[in-house]
Amino acid sequence: MSKLVKPPTFKPFKLALIQLGDISANKNDNLKHAREMILKAASGKPDLIVLPECFNSPYGHVHFPVYAEKIGFTPGEPYDIGRSESESVKMLSSAAKECSTWLIGGSIPERDANSDNVYNTCTVYNPQGELIAYHRKVHLFDIDIPGKIKFKESETLTGGTTTNFFDTTFARIGLGICYDIRFPELAMISARQGCQVLIYPGAFNMTTGPLHWELLQRGRAVDNQIFFSMCSPARDTTAGYHAWGHSMVVDPMGKVLCEAEAGEQIIYTDIDPNVFEEARAGIPVTKQRRFDVYTDISVGL
Repeated sequence: MSKLVKPPTFKPFKLALIQLGDISANKNDNLKHAREMILKAASGKPDLIVLPECFNSPYGHVHFPVYAEKIGFTPGEPYDIGRSESESVKMLSSAAKECSTWLIGGSIPERDANSDNVYNTCTVYNPQGELIAYHRKVHLFDIDIPGKIKFKESETLTGGTTTNFFDTTFARIGLGICYDIRFPELAMISARQGCQVLIYPGAFNMTTGPLHWELLQRGRAVDNQIFFSMCSPARDTTAGYHAWGHSMVVDPMGKVLCEAEAGEQIIYTDIDPNVFEEARAGIPVTKQRRFDVYTDISVGL
């Protein structure tokens, strides 16, 4: 877990979500296109840029081990980008530094150098290009809706074991990936650790997307009175997995601030701390919880 200290003062900032398209079987092409889109997003002068889940490879449990890269990051310890074995990490670091912006690098398949386990991993970079945080997807996407979709990430992936956030000069931001959103405990913990914003790269499909994509984000935002955002890949009906798209940002009152359509798109929104403060002052649930009646699940983490 990230070391818990007082969160930074929540300040206004501009957020950019890259709903990335043209993700192919060629990793080099994927990295090149992702870099181009990061630079394009940076032209809008955002403070933070976000990529989608599994941006460097096709989405599918059979692909994860093939595209997995060794990262070797240990939270709290300096990371030498120049010696990294991960070409995706090197590209993301370079792009963040060139744009001089914070960057959440979506997620990539990661192979642990010690255990050989494969994880779905999100990496985060500061404006100097330093890798400063990461999150391994905790809850694996194992579902079977008869006649609709069957998917089992656990066939090739291992679930992460930590909750994670990072501090910027403008906010404390909590991390999750896709299916993690269905488990409200993770968002609750992040909020109680002082996160004002939660960002989950994700890739819902054409069955669960129309049903739950917006609903879950608005639910997590209202429950915890935080800003919530998910960044999806663009929809590609020629691919094996059809992403829903519709990357979005929701405010602490459950209002959708911006939403992409299905195709490749960059969307921007201004995050206003006043909405955060007003929501918590007007409906003060953060001060009304009854931990004498039920357990605070964030205690001891």
